[in-house]
Amino acid sequence: MARNKSLRNTCERFVNDAFDLLDVPPEMRQMMRSPYREVRFELPLKRDDGTSSLFYGYRVQHNQSRGPFKGGLRYHPDVDLEHFIGLAEVMTWKTSLFDLPFGGAKGGINCNPRELSEIELETLTKQYVRRMLTLLGADRDIPAPDMGTGPKEMAWILDEFAHKGGFNPAVVTGKPCELGGAAGRLEATGFGVALMTAKAAIASGIEIEGATVAIQGMGNVGEYAARFLADRGARVVALTNSSCGLYKKTGLDVGNIFDEIHSGNNPKKTIDELTGDFDKISNEELLQLNVDILIPAAVSDVIHEDNVDKLQAKLIIEAANIPVSCSAVDILEERQIPIVPDILANSGGVTASYFEWVQNRQRCQWSRKKVMKKLEKRLDMVWNIVDTKASQEQLSYRQAAYAIALQRVVTATSFRGF
Repeated sequence: MARNKSLRNTCERFVNDAFDLLDVPPEMRQMMRSPYREVRFELPLKRDDGTSSLFYGYRVQHNQSRGPFKGGLRYHPDVDLEHFIGLAEVMTWKTSLFDLPFGGAKGGINCNPRELSEIELETLTKQYVRRMLTLLGADRDIPAPDMGTGPKEMAWILDEFAHKGGFNPAVVTGKPCELGGAAGRLEATGFGVALMTAKAAIASGIEIEGATVAIQGMGNVGEYAARFLADRGARVVALTNSSCGLYKKTGLDVGNIFDEIHSGNNPKKTIDELTGDFDKISNEELLQLNVDILIPAAVSDVIHEDNVDKLQAKLIIEAANIPVSCSAVDILEERQIPIVPDILANSGGVTASYFEWVQNRQRCQWSRKKVMKKLEKRLDMVWNIVDTKASQEQLSYRQAAYAIALQRVVTATSFRGF
């Protein structure tokens, strides 16, 4: 798919820029670019109505120089191998930047979970685990939630593992707390996005209290980023999902909007069903709003050469994975619009996953307060390292973050040997 190829090319461009900064030799560059393992397999599913459907499962294990592979499972009809190669590589740099003892991986199934019953989803998820059983594990490759998955799917993964090798909660993260999950994991990515937004705003001369914010994406990341930013006094003026969005110049009542979406015993209300003191807008209209801060928190490659000239935001925070194409990055840098890259902005989730893994290995449970305190401390530390390097060496946040991350992986690989 063209979009997935573009995603991989964008990732490679950012990596190559860091290689040039670090003067990495050609043979090491090739090793860093090449995934350790790429897997695709069939997943036939007997549907509830008696018919059969064929899906494909994927797992790309990019690099394990600094520890076992780590990365989410994405359920979406548009995913393919190219898609996961790019995202797995990004995970390698995320875990390295945050100095977590993991490598990078990504995978999933090319299905639309909304079109499957709960029984079908459970069957498909457990079949995925059976196909990948020898490649996954607490010291091999640890899955986590991603787009289209959550604690429920992670619980099914844990259960399937338990049937084969006994109960080991460290084989997967993002689980329900009752099964060894970490308190605070659900909101960790959004919390990290909000914290990095506040720090980048200060560095850009934007007062976060009263700052206008537009967020594309109303999933888990977008929701909690909006909630935490609203708590800090920011004015979230626009929110969109895949179909449409809400806009109010003076600021949306974020808490009430999400509470209404999640209210009742019925499935989530759609944004189209919401009524209130706001206007309906499209995703493209949100991207073009005259706001202080724009946060793309949905899918990749939403800001590209065809729409970048229409952006009016003063600061961009990449809550999604690679939401800004490399051509758009060049244009935004020429316009001196700072971008906080995804490997810095949205790594609260994998950091909290690390804390969950540690708890599982120790067979103990931390309080939410302890998890969030440790998370904030780690986020503060990494921001300060990146910001200092960017300032001292006159680099963009992306260049600084990638240079730090790649140097650690190159060093680990050199110590371990080819």
